[in-house]
Amino acid sequence: MERRRQGRDVCVAGVGWTSQGRHPGRTGNDLAVEAVDAALQDAGIGRSDVDGLITCKALMGAPGDGLDVPIGHMLGINPDYSATLDYGTCNFSVHLAAMAIRSGLASTVVLAYGTIQGSRMGDAGFAGLVTPESTYGAMDPMGFLSALMFRRAIERHGVTEEQLGSISVAQRKWAALNPHAVRREVMTIDDYLAEPYYVNPIRKFDVAPFDDGGVALVMTTLERARDMRADPVAILGMSQTTALRGYDNPDQLERAWIERAADAVFRDAELARADIDVVSIQDPTSIWTMQMLELFGFVGTGEALPFISEGHTSPGGSLPVNTSGGHLSESYMWGWMHTVEVVNQLRGVCGDRQVPGAEAAIHCSTMTTNKAAATIFGATR
Repeated sequence: MERRRQGRDVCVAGVGWTSQGRHPGRTGNDLAVEAVDAALQDAGIGRSDVDGLITCKALMGAPGDGLDVPIGHMLGINPDYSATLDYGTCNFSVHLAAMAIRSGLASTVVLAYGTIQGSRMGDAGFAGLVTPESTYGAMDPMGFLSALMFRRAIERHGVTEEQLGSISVAQRKWAALNPHAVRREVMTIDDYLAEPYYVNPIRKFDVAPFDDGGVALVMTTLERARDMRADPVAILGMSQTTALRGYDNPDQLERAWIERAADAVFRDAELARADIDVVSIQDPTSIWTMQMLELFGFVGTGEALPFISEGHTSPGGSLPVNTSGGHLSESYMWGWMHTVEVVNQLRGVCGDRQVPGAEAAIHCSTMTTNKAAATIFGATR
């Protein structure tokens, strides 16, 4: 089925976020509301200008965290349209907002996410889910997906653990340039290899720790956004696909079905891979970065790790990837801060980590082996 120009008249007009890390005594909803006010200020509008609200249930949240009803009440708004996504990692929430705007259900939509997962779960993050009862370490994305995915890549393509470590090292280099990143300390490949395995061959720095924080976006039409304060960033293309049949699908560990979303988003945007200046990949583990660079066609199968280890995705490289530091080093915000970074890169306001002349960026995300979404954004400045 051909679907074109799904979001060309829709844009991100404001972004806001709280500090990342730990927020003792706060709730996810508190942080979401703080981020919403920052995003509204960025856009130069007020709460009364909002007629749509999309929220995302908080990962590891308390009951009620991330729901549109309590957040709407806290904001004091009665929008014409509201919704809560159970798995609203930012691409999926952006797509829902774009559809609401295009359908006429709302004209100015606020998207909000807040979590205190770091305070609830501690620094171990996903690794904290591995218990003594998890005999084989096959637990959550770190075990039953990432370790098996990388083991297969070792066998099929001859890649090495040192090459895998180059992903974490590259993203830490970007985070060192990001004043908002939680983890900015220097990391070398020796530091990476010195860590014991969580689940062989996955180590500590391959897995995103959990953090507290809030993030919000304001979305509207390009026409309306031109009367707002900040430079809008246009949505040039969107795509989603699923693999709901699970392991009935062939080669499920390779997630080859993601290629459908990759091809579709470039068709929708009428752009080529070579037109992309910044790549943003939701990275709860480093394996996602390796795999999705290949599935989205930026490198060939089996070529991502050599490409990364040669420095191409690092600051000054030919294909900047996760320029904020990503989940591995900036903060684990379910892809929401990835979207903020893309917007800021295309506005040209990222300071020391700014990619010169950035005009187009892609954000790629997945729900483990079930769903995938992609958005291509374009500068308007």
